[in-house]
Amino acid sequence: MDTPATSAPLDLQEHLSRLDAKGLLTRISRPIDKDSELHPLARWQFQGGLHEDQRRGFLFTDVRGAKGESYDIPVAVNVLAASPAIYATGLGIAEKDIGDVWVKAMANPIAPVMVTDAPCQEIVLTGEQLTAPGGGLATLPVPISTPGFDAAPYFTATLCVTRDPDTGVRNMGTYRAGLKAQDRLGVRMASRLSGAGGYQHWLKYQARGEKMPCAIVIGCAPGILFTGPQKLPIDQDELGVAGGLIGSAVRIVKCKTIDLEVPADAEIVIEGLIDTDLLEPEGPFGESHGHVALEDYNLSMQVTAITRKRKAVFVSIVSQVTPSESSVMKRVAYEPLFLEHLQGVMNIKGLTKVVMHEALTNIRPVIFLQFNRSAPQSEVWRGMQAAATLQAQCGKIVIAVSDDIDARNADAVFWSIAYRASMIDDVHVVPYRAGGHGPKSGKKAAEGTLMIDATLKHPMPPLALPAEPYMTKARQIWEELQLPALSPQPPWHGYSLGDWGNLWTQFADAATKGDWRANGENTYARRHRGIKPETPVRDIEGKTP
Repeated sequence: MDTPATSAPLDLQEHLSRLDAKGLLTRISRPIDKDSELHPLARWQFQGGLHEDQRRGFLFTDVRGAKGESYDIPVAVNVLAASPAIYATGLGIAEKDIGDVWVKAMANPIAPVMVTDAPCQEIVLTGEQLTAPGGGLATLPVPISTPGFDAAPYFTATLCVTRDPDTGVRNMGTYRAGLKAQDRLGVRMASRLSGAGGYQHWLKYQARGEKMPCAIVIGCAPGILFTGPQKLPIDQDELGVAGGLIGSAVRIVKCKTIDLEVPADAEIVIEGLIDTDLLEPEGPFGESHGHVALEDYNLSMQVTAITRKRKAVFVSIVSQVTPSESSVMKRVAYEPLFLEHLQGVMNIKGLTKVVMHEALTNIRPVIFLQFNRSAPQSEVWRGMQAAATLQAQCGKIVIAVSDDIDARNADAVFWSIAYRASMIDDVHVVPYRAGGHGPKSGKKAAEGTLMIDATLKHPMPPLALPAEPYMTKARQIWEELQLPALSPQPPWHGYSLGDWGNLWTQFADAATKGDWRANGENTYARRHRGIKPETPVRDIEGKTP
């Protein structure tokens, strides 16, 4: 397939300029408290009923702290993936090309190139500069993501760079990091589901009895940051994939105090050493699965340096309850990657779309597969099984629907389950799967996968809404009358589902022309005796009219 060449921005500030030029960035100059106001304000884009096309990136230029602190670093939120349009802007492509660009980047990585002079090291804080009053991490406008529940300000839009001490392969993961002191962070790297790449590296350093070097990158080209949330093979260098995404080699530079490399054009870098002996309580923090994560013992990172651009921009993402910036960032890449795997690798016939349900469920547990009506039932089941097993945290519930169902409309999916799925024949529960990403409260129990075939199994009568020409004409009248703006949700007109005959079409056409009497004459001539009311006509006449 031909994949369009990217013209991706090479740093965060170039990306912000592009968003501004497209009308996708809102600048907020009034004072905003980072500890109690900033994230709640950005959250309203997702909780306020706005369509994702209405969402914008926010750039806060007058950021304050709860104790009256003032910062010379603006804070950008929702600028990475508040909507697919914003995400695509970060890659310099059209929305429709997101999946193709990802597939190409993973297959054709571009190795990074080393430089010695880096914008991310224009200012360097080390030693006593980290612990002096108001110094170190206190110089950064780190927001509180879930005021009222979070125990600290948190870095959220992170790339945590670590290196395998045996193979030398780098990993860049998006892991939360909470402020503990001006020179200490609590870092959470997932240990479930075989563990995040950074956690696997931590285990190796622990076995060696050594502390693990870690560099936390805050703000860089979106094409680099987007690699963090993806589940790439643990032995694949994300910097190479990032180069493939942006279409050129990522410039990297040696850190000042640890033996790691980071993107040279990053905004801010936190360097440090993670203890492999002592763990520190971390949390509570509002998690991306939509519940507050309570205190866990997690990694403790001693900061050894903070480096940044002279005029840096701090970036944060809105996560927690979905839809969110975090879920959009995953969904727009996960869906085409799942589709590519199911169609290209598993060769599932008749599959047309993969939809990961977003609202509240956080895209991973619930997956809808759309099939065309010619798909054999064996392919429907094979597709559901493949979707449920591709990634351990994805596909607790997998539902197959036909191509007349809008798989992004959960109401339409429930309708399909209600009328097209037999609870005896079309539902299957497979036991023993990983519990996935969720709250840890309550008793731990074995988990399974629920699969439902809600596709059409046989022809059905039409959907009982006016046919499309009549609804379209009525909408024109509606708009002429200047009635409230409409936002049609499929299905918004009736259509045939196969169980329909020419005579009934003639009846319907006659009725709309006022010729209903002719219909009555037809049925009068077809009267029958000796049968029970509600007997289908075709049971007597032997065919669909």
